[in-house]
Amino acid sequence: MPILYLYDVAAKEKKEFNRVKRRFYYWLNQIAPEKDLWKTKSAILAPRKYIKPLDALFKEFTRNGSITVYKVNARSIEQMD
Repeated sequence: MPILYLYDVAAKEKKEFNRVKRRFYYWLNQIAPEKDLWKTKSAILAPRKYIKPLDALFKEFTRNGSITVYKVNARSIEQMD
């Protein structure tokens, strides 16, 4: 069962927003290769083997208020045509 993370980068200034986004995506790419994740601008769908590292990453960024995140256990996912 894959895990869906819905997140939003929260920054008041554009410079801070870009800094947080750059750091976040750097660490995300260190955790999991791009081919293993399905991601958009505000959602990441990951296999269960990445739960612990992704939880740690999101916990680090939510600790200082940079990102708001929700975690969803997905039973099934369908593409809408």
